[in-house]
Amino acid sequence: MTESILLSVDDGLAHITLNRPQRLNAFDVDMARAWERAATEVTSRDDVGAVLLSGAGSSFCAGGDVAEMSMALSGGAEVAELARTINSGIRALTESIVPVVVALQGATAGGGLGIMLSTDYAVAGAGARIGSRYAAMGLTPDLSVTAHLSRAVGERRALQLALTDRMLTADEALAWGLVAEVVPDDDVLRRAEEVARSWLQGAIAAFGEAKRLIRSSPLRSVAEQLEEEAVTIGRAFDTDEAKRRIAAFVEASRRKKEQS
Repeated sequence: MTESILLSVDDGLAHITLNRPQRLNAFDVDMARAWERAATEVTSRDDVGAVLLSGAGSSFCAGGDVAEMSMALSGGAEVAELARTINSGIRALTESIVPVVVALQGATAGGGLGIMLSTDYAVAGAGARIGSRYAAMGLTPDLSVTAHLSRAVGERRALQLALTDRMLTADEALAWGLVAEVVPDDDVLRRAEEVARSWLQGAIAAFGEAKRLIRSSPLRSVAEQLEEEAVTIGRAFDTDEAKRRIAAFVEASRRKKEQS
């Protein structure tokens, strides 16, 4: 049987691939469990500095495999438990200090939208389409959609997606702030990997702490967040990485001043 989640690690970059292309990478029970294992593993490994998430085939992720669930699950309690399993993987990504980039092609809908929102940087193909689509089946959003969507696009736009069957084009998703870049369809995976590897070549520890500060900010008051920022930058200032980069910046500034 083909693995529904593929995982590889190469030179600090972990690549998770949703691998049920015949079902538009929609989640069934086995895939949910494999997703939880993969997301938990990559965010706990010392040799992983960045994560690339992609989907095999024509689409990124159509959410949950409703047809499969209707046959394999006995009722709502099991559906809720399946969501909790997938949520465990989502939390592993969002609560970690490892930056995550996603490559989007084709359809991203339902729970796939939530999976996308659990990443930190999205690259979309020009032909990508992104939407909610829960209401069409009489279901409510899950997999972090209501936790993250309004923070990403604002409450009014979040409601537009949740209360209609609208699928945003890639350019609309870019204008809304859901994705960071739109590239030709054939270049999506290459560009997403390029972004991930640029992180690995940069101040990866600082990137990770910046992600943590932003992702965790709703848990704190403004005063608490300001204190957390102060503590974090102080801690960063004492790292060897920061000392090297600050020294290089000061030297470059000195040379530029001498040349002017």
